[in-house]
Amino acid sequence: MLDLFEVIRERRSVRKYQPRAVPNNLVEEVLAAAGWAPSAHNAQPWRYIVSTDAEVKRGLAEAMAGAWATDIARDGLKIEAKMLSTRIDRVANAPVLILACLTMQGMNEFSDDKRTSVERDLAMQSLGASLQNLLLAAHAKGLGACWFCAPGFCKNIVRRVMEIPEEVEPEGLIAMGYAAENPPVPQRKMLYDYCFKNKWAIKLG
Repeated sequence: MLDLFEVIRERRSVRKYQPRAVPNNLVEEVLAAAGWAPSAHNAQPWRYIVSTDAEVKRGLAEAMAGAWATDIARDGLKIEAKMLSTRIDRVANAPVLILACLTMQGMNEFSDDKRTSVERDLAMQSLGASLQNLLLAAHAKGLGACWFCAPGFCKNIVRRVMEIPEEVEPEGLIAMGYAAENPPVPQRKMLYDYCFKNKWAIKLG
């Protein structure tokens, strides 16, 4: 087992996978790690839909790519066929797809829009924490994974394709499998660039 800080530093967004299947027990361990994330009110407002079915994966990939192409066309831009097929294959060829969804079940209910909006923010933050656990666990178990935000841009289409109930909202997609690439280290901001500095902040470095 890798050291936690090694896992954090070495995790990469992997978009190419070996064709071999991922054992169900590994998928379950990764999802179990996602469930241990902290959440507002301990509501655990995440729901995950997992698929390894080739037809389902390609159907979802094509539907999301079609929605993206429509948006691009609306902006007056053109897409090359190769670019579109690349986006489809990147998702469809992943051995495992994990659709990350949000639910407000268990969250507090308020009568005013301001607090209702904040409560949704809290639920979204909780889902993000769960997704980070999932990604780190996947890397620790020797798997590659990539977090795609595409479902957030075409929620109704994803809901229809995946037959998601109304009270559950698709937000993101994790593609996962054994890595067939070794992505380079991405550029990161320095600690001193993202830590806020003012008269009450501690001095770092």
